Amino acid sequence: MIRTVVLDVGETLTRDDRYWASWADWLEVPRHTLSALVGAVVVDGRDNADALRLLRPGIDISAEYAARHAAGRGERLEEGDLYEDVRPALAALRTAGARIVIAGNQSRLAGDLLRALELPVDLVATSGEWGVSKPSPEFFGRVLRVSGAAPRETLYVGDHPQNDIYPAAAAGLRTAHLRRGPWGFWWADDPRVRAAADWSVASLHDLVEILKQQ
Repeated sequence: MIRTVVLDVGETLTRDDRYWASWADWLEVPRHTLSALVGAVVVDGRDNADALRLLRPGIDISAEYAARHAAGRGERLEEGDLYEDVRPALAALRTAGARIVIAGNQSRLAGDLLRALELPVDLVATSGEWGVSKPSPEFFGRVLRVSGAAPRETLYVGDHPQNDIYPAAAAGLRTAHLRRGPWGFWWADDPRVRAAADWSVASLHDLVEILKQQ
């Protein structure tokens, strides 16, 4: 039985369009150029921040992040950045009796911005707040500590196999691979991902049906 549902953030709950567009504008490069580079480095098995390093070799990403914030061009998150199914699906999951946790690779500020949206969840946590990021086993250890349920009673939902599905499954959690965003679509039909994930879903509404079947 699934008692707790834990959700990734980028391209699971939120569109990443604004995040990467703001970086492209800050670095004064075409948005499409940066978007294409992000896709290339991730499919190549690299960190998505390597796209910024390709554009500006030697870039100090933390310093640039701080400079953007100081210039009033820092990280933002608004209602329009959420996918349309987020609020109704999360509300339905809570009505079904599940504990809902958001836990992803985001900054401390992103955690505050997510909480400000007042989503129907029990907890919001980010890698910036925890000091450890996916796919580290320690991250998923933290997930289990806040889950309030056993590993096999905890479902982790995400779009990225290497960051979400594989390490969550290795930690003993149940997993759902979401066919959404570039990584969700890219790996949706990969046999390895299909084998690793307990479920493959096209919408967060599918999670409600999974709970009903447990």
